[in-house]
Amino acid sequence: MDYDITDVSLAEAGVRRVQWADCAMPVLAEVRERFEEEKPLEGVRISGCLHITAETANLARTLTAGGAELVLCASNPLSTQDEVAAALVESYGTPVFARRGEDEKTYYSHITGALAHEPNVTIDDGADLVTTILTKRTELAPCILGSLEETTTGVNRLRAMEADGVLQFPVFAVNDAMTKHLFDNRYGTGQSTVDGILRATGVLLAGMNVVVAGYGMCGRGLASRMDGMGAHVIVTEVDPLRALEAAMDGFAVMPMSQAASQGDLFVTVTGNTDVLRQEHFLKMRDGAILANSGHFNVEIAIGDLSELAEAIARDVRPNVDEFRLEDGRRLYLLGEGRLINLAAAEGHPACVMDMSFAVQALTAEFAVRNRGKLPPAVHPVPDEIDKWVARLKLRTMRISIDSLSRRQQDYMAGWQEGT
Repeated sequence: MDYDITDVSLAEAGVRRVQWADCAMPVLAEVRERFEEEKPLEGVRISGCLHITAETANLARTLTAGGAELVLCASNPLSTQDEVAAALVESYGTPVFARRGEDEKTYYSHITGALAHEPNVTIDDGADLVTTILTKRTELAPCILGSLEETTTGVNRLRAMEADGVLQFPVFAVNDAMTKHLFDNRYGTGQSTVDGILRATGVLLAGMNVVVAGYGMCGRGLASRMDGMGAHVIVTEVDPLRALEAAMDGFAVMPMSQAASQGDLFVTVTGNTDVLRQEHFLKMRDGAILANSGHFNVEIAIGDLSELAEAIARDVRPNVDEFRLEDGRRLYLLGEGRLINLAAAEGHPACVMDMSFAVQALTAEFAVRNRGKLPPAVHPVPDEIDKWVARLKLRTMRISIDSLSRRQQDYMAGWQEGT
């Protein structure tokens, strides 16, 4: 087995983490049980560029139970749990190319390692596998039956590829599945981002002015969690509908040029670049904290921050760098501007990833069963997958819901009955 991880001797600790997460992932466990019997992925080669966490390991176990030949690499240099990577290699037989803290050169060499597998299906967290195939490994494109993407940033990139006419195989916007973005993005990102910030800083959020940049599903969840912790939440947005929603949810809404001088803690969750930049750093208070929970480390213009800094102190606390400006003000960057919920914490709770990864596994099965039938475009996750996952999740939570009577079904389907 070809792999590149930090230390294979960490496997035992990794197995414990994987088993603990598995206890909170009953939906994925049921998918795995069926996959074990039916082997719907038999002979299919899958390469995944994902966060190498305990939850991802349970997705890997499910895919391999279905017969897939799986190789994984990291989708972020700071998100890898080294003990989980060791467990995947040593205990679960899955090749992994991932080391926590790997540099950029190693990161891309690991993507190369995952693609050496010559996959039929790719699972992406940021579209790096697809981008590499379409730019550097074009000979692999005709073999791809389908690709799955689980981030907002990645889906945006894939839609841009489709618009430019360069997409050569079907991709599924797993991020846009209702059982993914309504829960993983909102509740998962909301809670885990707060968790990462608190682990890195130990600050008291109550009474703090917290600026949340972006009010998509991730921003909604984060603003809600911060509000619940007693923070005064300010939202910045570029979309008028989202800004209006934030205002009606009770949050202050203003441009970043105004929020920059008011915030104590800034968190970016937009998926865009240069959300916090030089003009904003120049207005910030002494001691302002900067964090990002978007997929890539481009939302905070770290180059601008470095240029403004008279001195930089690395690791004043784990995952905290101090940038001292010429006038003496100090700005604190968390997790090198990378995903703070994974750089300083453990990512989303397993119970919410249960739905996201069940959708991933079932969509991979759908892509294989429909090979050759779908055009090269960005496709939604089939509605029946979404609803099956939601129903099963409710059942595992011991929640029952109503069903429509025949009379109600006829009423909703008809038009003859008037007012």
